[in-house]
Amino acid sequence: MAFKKSLNALIWSKGNETLRIEAWGKDSLRVRSTLNADFTKNDWALTEPLAKFAGTGSVRISVDEKNNTAVITNGKLSAQINHSGVLTFTKDKKTILKEYHRSYDPDTSRESVCLKVTPRQFTPITGGAYKLTVRFNSCDDEQIFGMGQYQSPYLDLKGCVLELAQRNSQISIPFAVSSLGYGFLWNSPSVGRATFGKNMTEWFSECTEEMDYWITAADSPSKIVENFTAAVGRAPMLSSDYLGFWQCKLRYRTQEEVLTVARKYKELGIHLDVIVIDFFHWIRQGDWGFDSDYWPDPKAMCDELHAMGTKVMVSVWPSVDRQSRNFAEMSEKGLLVRTERGPLQTYTWSGDCITFDATNPKAREFIWNVCKKSYVKYGVDMFWLDNAEPDYDVYDYDHYRYQLGPALAVSNLYPKFYAQAFYDGMKKMGKKDIVNLERCAWVGNQKYGTILWNGDVQSTFECLQDSVVQGINIGLAGIPWWTTDIGGFMYGNPKDKKFVELLERWFEFAVFTPIMRLHGDRDPHDIEPLEKVKQWGGGYLYTGQPNEIWSYGEEAQHIMEKNIKLRESLKPYISKLMKEAHEKGSPVMRAMFYEFPKDKECWTLRDQYMFGSEYLVAPILHAGQTEREVYLPQGTWENINDKKKYKGGQRVTVAAPIDCIPVFRKNA
Repeated sequence: MAFKKSLNALIWSKGNETLRIEAWGKDSLRVRSTLNADFTKNDWALTEPLAKFAGTGSVRISVDEKNNTAVITNGKLSAQINHSGVLTFTKDKKTILKEYHRSYDPDTSRESVCLKVTPRQFTPITGGAYKLTVRFNSCDDEQIFGMGQYQSPYLDLKGCVLELAQRNSQISIPFAVSSLGYGFLWNSPSVGRATFGKNMTEWFSECTEEMDYWITAADSPSKIVENFTAAVGRAPMLSSDYLGFWQCKLRYRTQEEVLTVARKYKELGIHLDVIVIDFFHWIRQGDWGFDSDYWPDPKAMCDELHAMGTKVMVSVWPSVDRQSRNFAEMSEKGLLVRTERGPLQTYTWSGDCITFDATNPKAREFIWNVCKKSYVKYGVDMFWLDNAEPDYDVYDYDHYRYQLGPALAVSNLYPKFYAQAFYDGMKKMGKKDIVNLERCAWVGNQKYGTILWNGDVQSTFECLQDSVVQGINIGLAGIPWWTTDIGGFMYGNPKDKKFVELLERWFEFAVFTPIMRLHGDRDPHDIEPLEKVKQWGGGYLYTGQPNEIWSYGEEAQHIMEKNIKLRESLKPYISKLMKEAHEKGSPVMRAMFYEFPKDKECWTLRDQYMFGSEYLVAPILHAGQTEREVYLPQGTWENINDKKKYKGGQRVTVAAPIDCIPVFRKNA
C-alpha cells in the first residue's frame, strides 16, 4: 500500500488497484480507480477546461504514514482514504458520503467482517473490461434529486432503482443532488443501474474499463448545480424568438397544410414562434429530405413563414432504411450501428432500418451535410432530433456496437453526439442562435443547444403529474431547456370533453415551462391517407386529428388564446431566466427547495415549483379540480389571477377556475 502526491491529486495503490483523487473544479473532486496499468484518457462528461475553474489552486494534501491514511481537500470538500482504501467525504469537516465497507477493518469493529463486501467491486468480463459495482453507506435523513427524467411520480429518488440507459421518454443523466449538501456525477456512459436504497447506495456499470465519478460540495442546491454545470458545460443564451408559442401535430402531410395553419394563426392575431414539420415528410427513413410530391416548393413555404416571423423546424430520425438513397454509401463507409449477432437490423417501424452511428465523427458529418443540402438551403431553421435514444426494436444493449465501443459501455452518449452533429454543422455555417429539439440526452447535452421533451407520454392526468416532477429533476441534472407535448402525445380525442379538460390544464401548466409547445397524436385515426397504392413516402402514412387551438371548441380556444397572451407577456422575464441558465446553469423550472433551501417544508413538495425566482406555480393535476392547496414560503405573495396578497409561511387554498392555474408572484 502506498500514497503518492501528483500536482492536485492524491494517488493510492494496493495490489492491482490504483485510486486517483484529484481537484476538479470549485469545491469538487474527481475519483477514479483502475486495475489496469494506467487510466484511460476518457474525460466523458467532464468536458470543460480546468483553466476555467476557480478553487483548484489551493488544494491541500496530507499523508499520515504512521496510520496509513491520507486526506485531500479542495475548498469545502475533503476526501479521506483509510488504510483499507475506504473513502470518506466530508464537507466543512462533516461526513456527507462514505463508501460501504463490510470486510476486515480493525478500525470499524462494529461492521460485519464476515460479509466480505468491499466498496469497489470489479467483476471481469471474459475478453476484457469489467462489470463494476460501487457502494456507499445510505443515510436515513438524505433526500436525492436530479438524475434526468424517468416515468415516475417521485421527485425525491431515495428508495428508487433507476436504470442507467436511454429509452423513449427516459433520459439518463446520472447526476444526483443530495439534501446533505453535495452533488454526485457517475461519470460513465455505460448501461447500468443506480440504487438509492435504504441500506446502501449502489452504482452499477455493465461494462467499463475503470471507475470514474465526480463529487462537489456547496451550501445550497443552486451552488451545487452551478459547480456541476461549470464542469460539464452550460446552455447557450436562448433568444426570445423561441420563448413564445410553438405549433406542432402528428403530422402535417403537405406544405399547404402547414401554411394553412400558420395563416389562420396570423388571422387570429396569434404569433407563432415556431411551426414543426413531423416525420414522413420524407419518402423513406434515411433520405433526410422532403417528398416533392407533397412539398413541391419548401423554399417558398419557408419564405412565407419567415415573413410571419415564424421559425421552421423539421423532424430528423437516425434510422436508415435499406431502400433509402443514402443507405448504400453509409453502409460502405461504416457509418451505421453494428449488431453483434444475427441480421444487421435495429429498427423496423415503417421500414427495414439500421441506425446511423452518431459516435462516429464521419457519420455525424455525413448526416449534417445531407440535411444541410436537403433542408437548410430552403430556409429550414431548426431540427427535431427524434428517436434520439436511439429507439431500438429491442433494448438489448449487448447486441449493438458503435465505433466508440460496445453499446453496453458507451451507448448513453448517443444522444449527445447526435445533437453535436447538428450543433457543430450549424456553428460551422456561422449560425449563432442554435436551437434544436431532441428526445433524449446525456450529461452536458445543454452545451449543444438542446431542448428536451418528455417523450411519447400518454394523455392522462397521471402523466401530467409526472411531467411536473420530470421538469424539476431534469433541471437539477443541468438541462434548463425542457418542454412537453401539451395534452400528452397518445390517445387524446378532441371530441372527448375529459380530454379537452386535460388539454386546458396542461396548456396552463406549459405557460410556466421553459418552452411552450402544442403537440400530439390525436385520435381517432380515421383520416384517409393521401394515397393507398404505395407503401412508402409522405402520402401513405396516417395522420392524427387536428391539434390547433381551434380544434377543441370555442371555450377551449378562448382559454388557450388567453394563456398564449400571458406567455407573451412573460417573455422578458423568461429571457432573464435564460440568461441565468447560460451564466450559472440555473434551471428555469426550479424545485421549491432550490429557492428556499432553509425551509424544510419546501423539501417535501413535488406538485408545485418555482418558475425562476419570482413565480410560484401550482398546476391543476386532477380531473374536475377547481381549487387547490398551495404552500407559500416566507415572504409576501400575490396571486396573479385575482391580485389577492398573502403572507408566506402558510398553506392556503385558492380557486382554480378552468381558465387558469394558481400562480403567485413573490413581492420584495
